[in-house]
Amino acid sequence: MALEVHIREGESPDSLLRRFHRMVQVEGILREAKGHRRFVSKRDATRIKAKNSARRRRRQGNTKAR
Repeated sequence: MALEVHIREGESPDSLLRRFHRMVQVEGILREAKGHRRFVSKRDATRIKAKNSARRRRRQGNTKAR
């Protein structure tokens, strides 16, 4: 997953850096790297996923349970 950003003719370093940051965000590289910081077992991943889902439902105002 190589990400390359080439400088355009007459482009400032700030503009190049902004383009790079935007590409990193779009590709989700940082999100993936942060997810690999520590090992999470399948059981814990399922528990965290359920907790985040419940929080998302509460924020949306959907109080219906399955």
